[in-house]
Amino acid sequence: MHETRPESARQRAALTVMLIAVSVAACSGAGERAGSDARVLALTGAIVFDGTGQPPISDGVVVVRDGMIAQVGPESEVDVPRGAEVVDLAGRWLVPGLINAHGHVGPDGERSSVPEQLEIYAHYGVTTVLSLGDEAEHVRDERWSPSLRRTRLFVAGPRVGASSAEEARAEVARRVDMGADWIKAGLTNLEAGTVTRDIIEAAQARGLPVAVHIERLEPARLIVEAGAEIVAHSVRDVPVDQAFIDLMLERDACLTPTLTRELSTFAYAERPAFFDDPFFLERSAPEGLEAWLTPERRAQSEGTQARYWREQLPLAMENLRRLHEEGVRIAMGTDSGPSGRFQGYFEHLELEMMVEAGLTPEAVMLAATGEAARCIGLAGTVGTIEPGAWADLVALDVSPLADITNTRLIHGVWIAGNRVR
Repeated sequence: MHETRPESARQRAALTVMLIAVSVAACSGAGERAGSDARVLALTGAIVFDGTGQPPISDGVVVVRDGMIAQVGPESEVDVPRGAEVVDLAGRWLVPGLINAHGHVGPDGERSSVPEQLEIYAHYGVTTVLSLGDEAEHVRDERWSPSLRRTRLFVAGPRVGASSAEEARAEVARRVDMGADWIKAGLTNLEAGTVTRDIIEAAQARGLPVAVHIERLEPARLIVEAGAEIVAHSVRDVPVDQAFIDLMLERDACLTPTLTRELSTFAYAERPAFFDDPFFLERSAPEGLEAWLTPERRAQSEGTQARYWREQLPLAMENLRRLHEEGVRIAMGTDSGPSGRFQGYFEHLELEMMVEAGLTPEAVMLAATGEAARCIGLAGTVGTIEPGAWADLVALDVSPLADITNTRLIHGVWIAGNRVR
């Protein structure tokens, strides 16, 4: 079980997703050959940051056919099909839709409506969310539709808890029956390590990748050794050591740092500045913000737990910086969705905090696009601007590589080539 696997559950999930996407594309192509009108969109005049790590394409053109990217390149190399809807981006930046590799979509957040939550994410250019620990099955089937106009949702189902190997297998089987894409488990103390290994082993037997909630280094080490694909949250107790870094690299495990999760525990000790930010107020802010400024809420944000997370946040940020510099894969994740972690806006805060931690804006953009897609098993399907991927795109007025806060300057969002903003 501790050997490096030639094909991880995440890779198997990616293959399944690719087959579904290819099937959808094939069906679209068959319709076109039969004489139906293909829906063709051409985004021209853009500086294209494609999420693959390649240099941006100046004066770029992206051609979208039936929701999927057909061509990408400089204007001199791409022929815009006759009859295409042409959108001239006039020198704006075109980037892949952002991916939240650790969010929450369900009935327990600021808003109970799952479709509304997905629309809010989309408004802020977050076009894919992996919901770790929630049920939202009734909107999952739409995620491969060429008519999609809100965020793609992938779910893990409720977090798996067990007291034995037999119970772990039974709980994983229930998530499989629910149609879960991932398994979410938790490990905050080593005494529960054996059962967590059982959960990971049961998920692997079913071909599902695993994300595990951690807070400390030793539990993180144990779950990576056991085969977890995602370390959910940062290590906050001690500096990460070289042995852990080497283990993450050997297993190709990913980290979702969720720095804004820590922020949310103490941010309401006084009125947060973002309560007056027009970008927040556009869609992310719920009604009744003043409820967050009650004496009870302020006391909670100044309590023992909140002080702990405030004090440990600098270490979490330093561990993120070191892991990134050593080559560990980082996927942007926020833990947004629960009360006080505002969907859409917190993803942009996370990007900013990752830069504050020491990552470059380019590295952060990759962590929120192509790298995030790879970490959640969707490489080549979302997160990049390349032929065969879904046309989940965000046009920005100014370069996000110059200043990560420019991700707020959204000119337009497209999901499956359908404009949503």
